[in-house]
Amino acid sequence: MPRDPDDRLNGAARRSKSPFDERLAPQGGRQDELLALDDALSRLAETRPRRSQVVELRVFGGLTVEETAEALNVSAETVMRDWRFAKAWLTRELKGSRSTRA
Repeated sequence: MPRDPDDRLNGAARRSKSPFDERLAPQGGRQDELLALDDALSRLAETRPRRSQVVELRVFGGLTVEETAEALNVSAETVMRDWRFAKAWLTRELKGSRSTRA
């Protein structure tokens, strides 16, 4: 019987290893920063849905590059390109949202 693809993600998400990127995390647990990250991820998903999925799987799901590649049915190299792009894009977006609030 074929396994449900979501089972693989749930099992991987339960593992303790996490490739979490501290630069993407809201500092000090501030709710406004978490909302800004969510808004930025939503904007990224509108134009680059796979890149948004890579961030969600790696940051929130705790998946490695290889696990993310398997979940999205792409190569590890593609995941790394998407990861680099998304981190740079989100960093720029979040810096812009901070400067408009100041």
